[in-house]
Amino acid sequence: QVHVVESGGGLVQPGGSLRLSCAASEASLSRYAVGWFRQAPGKEREGVSCIDEGDDHTYYTDSVKGRFTISRDEAKNTVFLQLESLRPEDTAVYYCATAPGCTYYNDPYHYFVFTTWGQGTQVNVSS
Repeated sequence: QVHVVESGGGLVQPGGSLRLSCAASEASLSRYAVGWFRQAPGKEREGVSCIDEGDDHTYYTDSVKGRFTISRDEAKNTVFLQLESLRPEDTAVYYCATAPGCTYYNDPYHYFVFTTWGQGTQVNVSS
């Protein structure tokens, strides 16, 4: 079974950038869709982006379209989430998770499908 570990979070000023990594072990990430999620204090976890298995089709929630980019590096067995033009409302713990496909990444019940999670990485956007 695949295990994933997130990294790359930190403190950044509004307008800044970060690149988050979701590195896998014990299995190839290319066999899975990989979603990025975030949970801000006092809020429900929400789907941010997903890259599908096979065709690498990508999906983004409306609030991050044009600012975040998801990509897959098979050689590194890693999925990246490039965060640009960060805003204070992007502050959250970011998680990656795997699933057979991206269909439910933006659904409140995504956890029924995305079953392998990392420990998260904190992103703080503040001046």
